[in-house]
Amino acid sequence: MLELMILYLLIKRDLTMYSIQKHIKENFGAYTCPSFGAIKPALVRLEKQNFITSSKIMSEGGKLSIYYSITNDGTKAIATMLLQPISPNPLQFLSDARIKLSCLSVLESDERYNVFEDIKANAQLHKANAENILNNEYTDLNFYQKIVLDNAICEYKNFITLIENLEKENGRNSK
Repeated sequence: MLELMILYLLIKRDLTMYSIQKHIKENFGAYTCPSFGAIKPALVRLEKQNFITSSKIMSEGGKLSIYYSITNDGTKAIATMLLQPISPNPLQFLSDARIKLSCLSVLESDERYNVFEDIKANAQLHKANAENILNNEYTDLNFYQKIVLDNAICEYKNFITLIENLEKENGRNSK
C-alpha cells in the first residue's frame, strides 16, 4: 500500500522524500504513518520498476534535493494496484481498504465499482467470521474477547454501510 500512496501523491505534483512523508501523514495519517526507513526502499522499488523517476535539483540556498516524479507506467500502475484483490488478512484489511478507498478518484466509475465490491465482500466475510466465533457455543471466550469481537462486528457493519454509501454516490456521479 505504501507504493500506492506514493504514486497517488506524485500524480498531483513532484515531491521530495520529506514531502512525500509529510503528504502521507496529511492524507492517510489516520490509518498509517510510514517512516523514512520504509519510504526510501519503496521509492527505490518504484524507480526500478520505472514507475517514478528522480531528479536532483540544487536550491537557491545551495542544498541538493531529490524530487520524484511519476511516469506514464506509474500512472497505469496505480489503477492496477487499486484493482488487485484486497488482502484477506483481517489484520491488514481495514487499513488497506481505507487507503484504496482514499485513492479511488484516479479510477473510472466502473472500475471504482469493482473495488467497492471486492472490499464489501471481504468486510462481509470478516464480519461473518467474527459473528461465528462470538456465537459458537463451543468457543471458550472471556469477557474481554467477547467485547472485542462485538466491537469488530460493529466496525465491519459500519464499514459495509460506508461502502454502500460510496457505491450510491459513485452511481450518482457517473450519470
